[in-house]
Amino acid sequence: MTSLNAHANQLASVDALAPIFKASGDPLRLEILRVLRRDTFGVLELSQMFDMRQSGMSHHLKVMHKAGLLEPQREGNAIFYRRPLHLDSDKLTDRTIRQIFETVDRVPLAEPLQKKIEAVRDQRADQSQAFFSRHAEQFREQQELIAAFDLYAEPTAELIRKRAGKQDWQTALEIGPGEGAFLPVLSGLFGHVVALDNSRDMLAKATRTCIDEKLNNVDLIEGVTDTLLARGDSFDLVVANMVLHHVPSPADIFLDAAALMNNGGCFVISDLCSHDQDWAKENCGDLWLGFEPEELTSWAADADLVAGEQLFIGLRNGFQVQVREFWKTSRPA
Repeated sequence: MTSLNAHANQLASVDALAPIFKASGDPLRLEILRVLRRDTFGVLELSQMFDMRQSGMSHHLKVMHKAGLLEPQREGNAIFYRRPLHLDSDKLTDRTIRQIFETVDRVPLAEPLQKKIEAVRDQRADQSQAFFSRHAEQFREQQELIAAFDLYAEPTAELIRKRAGKQDWQTALEIGPGEGAFLPVLSGLFGHVVALDNSRDMLAKATRTCIDEKLNNVDLIEGVTDTLLARGDSFDLVVANMVLHHVPSPADIFLDAAALMNNGGCFVISDLCSHDQDWAKENCGDLWLGFEPEELTSWAADADLVAGEQLFIGLRNGFQVQVREFWKTSRPA
């Protein structure tokens, strides 16, 4: 009887694998899986990349979702797709899905497809930049519709002070400094600070903050992380305060932060947890409605960063902020 039960279980396992292999047994679907390695894309964006009608793309995505290869992520009124955040190493189906991902990831994306991905990211970046250009004068007011600056800045500053006191750190980078409200903290802890922003209007406000606060060790640079990578800059600390939900590809920020950090360096993030308050897109210029903590951890792991301390701050308006740290190579106690 035992052998019969074991045989039945094996057949059940094989039956469970069939939809996975069927859903992935198509060149286009494998290409979609490769595109979604780190990024999250909407149906329209994927249709644009692969030059196909939305109805056809929706069909492929639904088949892969049903097989467990993808999961939907609602961003306001739009549906985006990503690879599953949770894959159980003890389940045969999940192990199979992970093996499929690992296999397709060994094949580099063709240059034409990579250019189409960049075009989508550029569209997102233009959308975000246009918002901040229009609303530079109301930046603080717009941001505080979600969270007052001190509510996330002070816990982030306290974490950095605690770490900086134990490390021989000299250089820091803040990605997206906004009006520069956090720069006095970094200026007081580090010998050299770089503030990087792709919005000229916001950099002008940050420059005014540096002048008013006499922050003589802060360099303000207009550009993106690629700008600093091309220069060969390196830092002991990288900070992104409430920035990820404004950038076209949050996962790439982790890769770039890791490349810009010295060994033993730390990437500190404060950002929103996943939420469903769609008004934030129109009123605050958000591209993403927050992030699951597991998303940040997964992106960090892909960048060979080690997750450290984490703090979650609940706000009265229903939002929740997460403060996270990720270490390159070494992680202190």
